[in-house]
Amino acid sequence: MPERTFRTHPRLEDREPIRRCGWPACRAACCVYGTWVDEREMEEILAHAHLVSPLLKPGRRDPEAWFGQVREPDTHTPRGTVLHTTVIENPGHYGGSACIFLMGDYRCALQAASEAAGMHPWRLKPFYCVLHPLDLDEHGRITLDETRHLVVEPASCTREGENEVRLKDLFAEELDFLIADR
Repeated sequence: MPERTFRTHPRLEDREPIRRCGWPACRAACCVYGTWVDEREMEEILAHAHLVSPLLKPGRRDPEAWFGQVREPDTHTPRGTVLHTTVIENPGHYGGSACIFLMGDYRCALQAASEAAGMHPWRLKPFYCVLHPLDLDEHGRITLDETRHLVVEPASCTREGENEVRLKDLFAEELDFLIADR
């Protein structure tokens, strides 16, 4: 099975006046549309369903309801195909919907389950969740969209900062996790 190999885009060397949102202030707006999950990630989540299920509301505990059935190609994932997590109506969440794994306190059940089991917090989180708000460019390099668009969105994971910071430093934890072998 091929492993991910990523490089960073030169843009991440830029310095900009940007900071993190200060979760939970954003109320997990990144979870509004769910996420794409590689089949290997889905299998790993399902193998740990006994850790995840108890963290979800009763109507969301059935692992068979956690993922869509449509597989789509994705050259950035180990198996080359992804499925989407189930998105549920959630009137109290930004945009009125949320990923099935979003808990009532705006934490991710996959991350909470990982932590509770003594694993790295992102062990069960899908690649695209850990990547956010970073993105991949057309060459598969990790980058960040223009921050002038990101910081004005009220539900963005980033905010305007008082001091300029190198983007690579701001997202060092994610980059270390994503670029290292998992």
